[in-house]
Parts: sequence; C-alpha cells; structure tokens
Amino acid sequence: MSLLATSNQTVGPYVHIGFAHLFRNELAPANTPGERVAITGRIVDGDGKPMNDGVVEIWQADAHGRYAHPESRGNAAKDAFKGWGRTPTDRDGRFHFSTIKPGRVPVPGGALQAPHLSVLIFSRGLLRHLWTRMYFPDDAANAEDPILRLVPHDRRPTLIAQRQGAGLVWNVVLQGADETVFFDF
Repeated sequence: MSLLATSNQTVGPYVHIGFAHLFRNELAPANTPGERVAITGRIVDGDGKPMNDGVVEIWQADAHGRYAHPESRGNAAKDAFKGWGRTPTDRDGRFHFSTIKPGRVPVPGGALQAPHLSVLIFSRGLLRHLWTRMYFPDDAANAEDPILRLVPHDRRPTLIAQRQGAGLVWNVVLQGADETVFFDF
C-alpha cells in the first residue's frame, strides 16, 4: 500500500465562505508592550493586476522575541497577544494589519534573526500557499539576519517594508521581474 498526499485546491473565488470567521488584522491589544506598527500593502500578479481574492496570514513573536507557544522561551502564550493574524485582500488587492514590532528570535545554534513577520499568501491560482517574510526598514539587525543573508542582495528589497507616513507599506508581487522572494520551507 502506498500513501498519496491529498491534492491541494486554490482558495478563490469564495474565500470569505471558509475563512471569514478567522479574519483578524488587529493583533496587539492596547496593553501589549512594544512599538505599535500599522502595515498596509497590496498583492498583485505579474501584470500588476490586483489579487482581489487573496488572503494574507502573519505569524510573529512579541516585542521580547517570544512566540505564543508553550515551548517558546519565556512563553508569551499567557499574554493576550497571540502573534497571529489573517486578513483578506480587497478588490484592489490591498490588506492591512495593526500589530507591534516583534523582537529578535534565535535560530538553532543561537544566532539571532532580525525582527520580521512570517507571511503566508493564499490566492486563486495557487495550488500551494506561498511563504515569505517581511522585514522592518532601517533595522541594523537586517544586515546580520541569517535567513535574509541567504537571499541575493538585489532581491532583498522585496522582503523589506518601506516607511510611509506613520506606517509601513509592503507589497507582494506574485511573479515577474519584481517578484517577491518566496521560501520553500
């Protein structure tokens, strides 16, 4: 007997039916310590057309570099901050999150990663979700982040948000010349 993986399906065009009760773009309650940050962006295809039926999911540590997981050092799970959010894109491919800037977290071996968000992208036409990261602009730790250093220098800007007014803007391009770097975890 051999076991075969169940085939994947795309999320569109009825993403709201299955996910609506799980949408959450406000991650940090008022009493959560840390630097508040508003993140906006768009998901576009290779032709620059908006992906109006996408879903963006983020996972992050708290301001002290702890995940809301029982095995996390210091265990942030006891706090109201859960470090997880999911939001749909609108008809223009736009999404937004309100959260805090995460602290640095270690990789095996002890090196510290720069503050970042782990991001999953779901959209029509994708048979598998896409994994990527969003890093914070002007953070000195970006230069020594062990994951970011694996990305060719000319492609790194696709992973780093830009400051705009009081918030951050980070756009995702699914294919083409300016394609966002995606990881195969």
